[in-house]
Amino acid sequence: MDFNWIDGFSVKVTVQNGAVVVLANREGLLSLANHLTALAADDAPGAHFHLDEHNSLEDNSVELIVVRDN
Repeated sequence: MDFNWIDGFSVKVTVQNGAVVVLANREGLLSLANHLTALAADDAPGAHFHLDEHNSLEDNSVELIVVRDN
């Protein structure tokens, strides 16, 4: 899967009162949209991606795992 991060992106994922909150600027939202589109286009069952504070998310973010369910 090819992920395209748009320059200047910012994405933070937190859990607040049991809900997942994604806080992102415009570039971050467009980047996530690109990732979801790539995941939807991938033919591999169980295709997925992981994001965390060590892999593209802002500091103190919780891990985000998105899985394609066929």
